[in-house]
Amino acid sequence: MTPSSVSPARATIVRCVLIALALIALSMFGDGWVADNVRFGRVYETDWGRMLRNFGYLPFWLLAALALALHDRDQSAWSWWRRGALLAGAPTAAGIVGELLKILVRRMRPPGVGNAYAFRPFSDHPFSSRGFGFPSSHAVVAFAAAAILTAMFPRAKWVWYAAAVGCAVSRLLAHAHYLSDVVAGAAVGIGGAALVWRYAAPPAEADALAFCGGVINKPNDER
Repeated sequence: MTPSSVSPARATIVRCVLIALALIALSMFGDGWVADNVRFGRVYETDWGRMLRNFGYLPFWLLAALALALHDRDQSAWSWWRRGALLAGAPTAAGIVGELLKILVRRMRPPGVGNAYAFRPFSDHPFSSRGFGFPSSHAVVAFAAAAILTAMFPRAKWVWYAAAVGCAVSRLLAHAHYLSDVVAGAAVGIGGAALVWRYAAPPAEADALAFCGGVINKPNDER
C-alpha cells in the first residue's frame, strides 16, 4: 500500500466527517420549526407510514439479507454469504454506533408541547437509551441499508435512498425526533456502511465506493 493510495482515502474520510458535522449543526437551527410544524400524528396508522417506518427496522434488513444470501448460493463471483453478510452487517454495525451515541449524548425526544432540548443525567439509568432521540435509530438503520445496497446495486440507488429519506420523514411526522436526530442518523448510517464496505467487501467485486462526493479506497489497493 503506497502513501499516495492512502492519503486520498484519509482526505475523503476527513471531508465527509466535516460535512456531516456541518449538516448536523445546520439542521439544529431547524429543529424548533420542524418540531412545531411538521407533524402528522396518525402517520403510523396509514399503510404508507408503516411501510416507511419498516425501512428503519433492523429485523427487516436481516430477513432481506438472509434472502439475498440464499439467492446467491449458486453464484460463483462471491462467496454465497458475502452480500447477505454485508446487508446484515452495515445496518447492525451502524445501529450499535447509534445506540452508543444516544447513551453518550443523552438528548431526549421532542416534548409534546414546545421544542426545548432536554437531557437525562448520567445518574439516571446510565446505560439505557430508552427515551433518547439523538441520533434516530430508524434513520441510522435505513441509511446504512440504503448505502450498502447502493454499493451492491448502484443502478437502484435512488430507490434505496428514497426509502431511507421516507423513513426519516415519517419519524419527523410522528414527532418522534428532531430534524437533527434524523440528519445525524443518516450520517452515522452512511458512514457505518462506508466502513463496512471498505473493510469487508471483496476486492474482486469493487475496489472503491463513492461516498460524500469522494472515493474511499479499500485498504489493500495499490495504484
